[in-house]
Amino acid sequence: MNTPLTFSAIVTALSLGLAVSSQAAPVAKPAPKLVVVISIDQFSSSLFTQHRAEFTGGLARLSREGIVYPNGYQSHAMTETCPGHSTLLTGKHPNKTGIAANDWYEATLGKQVYCLGDDSVTLAHDAKGRAVSPKNMVATTYGDWLKAVSPTSRVFGVSGKDRGAITLAGHKADGAFWMQPGFGFTTFVPPGETAEARLKPVAAFNARMMADLKKHPFVWDYARSPLDALGRGSARRCKALEADYETGGRKWRAALPRPAPANEADYLRDLGTSPYLDQVTLELAAELRDAYGLGDGPQVDVLAVSLSATDYIGHRYGTRGPEMCDQMVRLDERLGAFLDRIGKTKGEVLVVLTADHGGADMPERLHDEGYDTGRVAARAWLAKLNATLRQDLSLSHDPLLAEGGINAISIVGPDKKALPAVEHMRIAAPALALISRQPEVIEAFDVNTLLTLAPERADVSPEEISVRERMRRSVYPGRSGDIVIAFRPDLVPASAGSSYVSGHSVGFADSSPRGGSINQKRPAIASRAFCRVVPVRQIYLILPSLNSTCLRMTGSYFFSTIFSVLVRAFFLVT
Repeated sequence: MNTPLTFSAIVTALSLGLAVSSQAAPVAKPAPKLVVVISIDQFSSSLFTQHRAEFTGGLARLSREGIVYPNGYQSHAMTETCPGHSTLLTGKHPNKTGIAANDWYEATLGKQVYCLGDDSVTLAHDAKGRAVSPKNMVATTYGDWLKAVSPTSRVFGVSGKDRGAITLAGHKADGAFWMQPGFGFTTFVPPGETAEARLKPVAAFNARMMADLKKHPFVWDYARSPLDALGRGSARRCKALEADYETGGRKWRAALPRPAPANEADYLRDLGTSPYLDQVTLELAAELRDAYGLGDGPQVDVLAVSLSATDYIGHRYGTRGPEMCDQMVRLDERLGAFLDRIGKTKGEVLVVLTADHGGADMPERLHDEGYDTGRVAARAWLAKLNATLRQDLSLSHDPLLAEGGINAISIVGPDKKALPAVEHMRIAAPALALISRQPEVIEAFDVNTLLTLAPERADVSPEEISVRERMRRSVYPGRSGDIVIAFRPDLVPASAGSSYVSGHSVGFADSSPRGGSINQKRPAIASRAFCRVVPVRQIYLILPSLNSTCLRMTGSYFFSTIFSVLVRAFFLVT
């Protein structure tokens, strides 16, 4: 017999979330024994709204049985995967999680650092590869707190990306697994442990997956249904979006099936930017639930799932083409199968669905539809700034470096390392003034100044939070460069020839562009026909820490909402 699932509707970072109720559960209601947190990378509310009428699977079920909050705003600035995911189960902004961006430049060391990079561990599939762990995330997660008070609780994280699995699973998880093309799902190996032992939870799944992939190679074509014969299926609807484009000097056709890959490397890359990635991620998550009996025992367990395909597809093909259309169809279908499977859990299951950030379509397609959009050629733009500063300040080197991304600028010396304080100050003020005058920029900020600012009023609606405050909530000492930039929301910073055709920085809502902070997309508001109006109360939570003191949630309106859902499961074991 299937266990009824409890759904909770949460909105985060420009997206939707789904949950059971915004009201406190009745005291007599059974306690949840399994908390399933699903993050769909780059799942903006506009994507949900655009395709909602066609959903028939998991997203339809969540909408029908839960509550949908269709209008969410991210309250920090750097809305990328790593910082976004670091906020979801910590209740803290990036300035408190330490995850300032996907990558940052540490000028004191003179090198670029990946958000989860950790030389003290190794990768299970490649001992010499770039290793990762939760070490750089200075905040603890819901799963960490749960295990501290309930050591028998199990916590697992699964994703297509390492930064999706690790940041949700936390520091004390029983396993955090992500897809490695050509290998299967992998993880990191701390000192004193073996790769074999760390991979044991996924070894059998990997073997079956790779064997099946070899026997039946995945070919991405339109999903088929009986309605296709009647002209009402998703294949016809998605196929109608096919068109030719030129992005970054590359001509290509938005259509399915995709052209056959030229070699194995291209094939593996294409798998990662297709619905297949979410398919196997959900299959592994369900298998871990079954294998470890998550939710079947007396303790509360956590299964965190980050689905990466929407983000990869959105960046590579845009968000309003046939590729994303088909991705939404398949995601809905796969989520339905996943929910059916975890419904066999013996204990009550609490399901939360959300996202780390939103996204926007490629500027070329938006321009064809009448929007005033464009790209910023990042390298050329930075070179122009450096040339001006070299001339104005009589410098012999380029003082501005953007190794962690064009949104975060480091001021460096000829050796690409941090300068002495006096020389730094001589360059910083003119550089900030120059960047602020650029027509592509809304505002630019000195990071050291942001680090000293007091927080703005906490009762401000998320949509009204200033760009300065969003930036303050994003910067972390040594990990945010020296100057952070909010580009115009109608522009996408990109390098010519980049494989990414779209980004996070275009701010569209409803039918017209609106201003926004760096990398912030304001989601569309679903029509009243699709909305249930429910009372929402902001809740400030005080959670006990290990030493009986209190941890105050510093997160935004969203954090208050999501933790009002999760805290019940936490307190049941304290």
